[in-house]
Amino acid sequence: MSLNLRQAAVLCVALSLCALLIVPGNFPGLGGDARLTLAVFALATCAWIGTPIDDTYIALGAGLALTVTGVISSETLFGTLGDSTVWLLICAFVLAAAVARTGLAGRAAAFLVGGARSVRQLVHLTTAALVVTAFAVPATSGRAALALPVFLALAKVLADRKRLVVMLALLFPTVILLSAVATLIGAGAHLITVSVLWETTGDRIDFTQWLLLGLPLAVASSHLAAETVLLTTTRRADRRTPVRITADDIQQHSEQPVTGPWSPAESRCALLLATVVALWCSEPLHQVSPAVVALIGAVVAASPALGTVGLKDALKTVPWSLLLFMAATMAMGVALADSGAAGWLVSGLPGDMAPWLFLALVVAVSTAAHLVLQSRSARSSVFVPLVVAAAVGAGVNPVAAALASTAAAGFCHTLPASAKPVTLFAEIPGTPTYTPRDLLRLSAVLAPLTAALVLLFALTVWPLLGVPVLKP
Repeated sequence: MSLNLRQAAVLCVALSLCALLIVPGNFPGLGGDARLTLAVFALATCAWIGTPIDDTYIALGAGLALTVTGVISSETLFGTLGDSTVWLLICAFVLAAAVARTGLAGRAAAFLVGGARSVRQLVHLTTAALVVTAFAVPATSGRAALALPVFLALAKVLADRKRLVVMLALLFPTVILLSAVATLIGAGAHLITVSVLWETTGDRIDFTQWLLLGLPLAVASSHLAAETVLLTTTRRADRRTPVRITADDIQQHSEQPVTGPWSPAESRCALLLATVVALWCSEPLHQVSPAVVALIGAVVAASPALGTVGLKDALKTVPWSLLLFMAATMAMGVALADSGAAGWLVSGLPGDMAPWLFLALVVAVSTAAHLVLQSRSARSSVFVPLVVAAAVGAGVNPVAAALASTAAAGFCHTLPASAKPVTLFAEIPGTPTYTPRDLLRLSAVLAPLTAALVLLFALTVWPLLGVPVLKP
């Protein structure tokens, strides 16, 4: 197999790090398990960055290596697949399949977008609708697939206004990615963060607490991004010309009815989804685990009498590769914490660093990480264990630091390959869409704005909501 320059450089870096770790005289104070963990971690990270090998395959290989070498037990490796967060995501995908089978998404789009009378109203109403989808569909790629038909309908209605179509093509993936932080099930990276926090510090973030902390940030960052997309993609004349999109316009491009009386299946699905979300949000009152609530919802959604989708069809939509990736990287996080490797890595940081400077550093690195690590889950797997360990050493609340890192890592808009939703909307045959240059122009403005907003929330908003900057 021939290697290009980038792959050769990454391989050299990985092998050099492993060679340094193998020499016993190097790094005094670093135990055997910690050396093995760091070597496996370095090889996996370099493989994620520099090779086309599937991310899940690399993570499984790393988990296997840590188990065979005795750093973690086989019970730890296999137990992560039975974690409640994994079950939560499986059941959430079954619920999402039930929603997608109905015409609820088209009805919601027609209801919201039909009220727009100006370009700015269209942009912010579309943004509001996309934020709401974070409660119904887990994973950003699933939301992008659900929203694509709505975008295509809008693109055909606005076919004579190319700049607006390109602007909407940028708006959809941008808002989908940034609004994922609204809910715990918004991205697999969130579940990895919660798992790492629980394993290393004993702090548990439930669905309600994540919603309380994440939803305001999601709304603020999504509408900030919408305004940025609007201003960087259109001209003043484009924004001044009014728009008029009716439900009939959308109906012409939709196979399911977007107006009129709801079908029994739509009513049952909407009631079920509202009930599940309400139970998730009221967990402190009834103490029923979100995973159990999701399982109840999934069983009802796929039931022969009340459901809207068959269980086999729903399970086909579950991204099993992502779940295996999450389980394997959770095991890697346990190894980093239990072997002492994470603590050793961050021990060299200055102990007198100001909390705001520490959080700013975490946010900046996490925001830029998508340039080298394309997988959002992989970024959290790499950074969150280190961020948590460093936060403990610096006297910063690890919950605040982990949340800031995870939220900042949600920015991945620089290149078409930076995230699956960006890739999906970059290649739509027969429809005008954005170019790599459009993405770079947007990223140059939006990256610092998003990072500053996350830092602002970590320093001023989250402390008011019960997550102080300093370690309690």
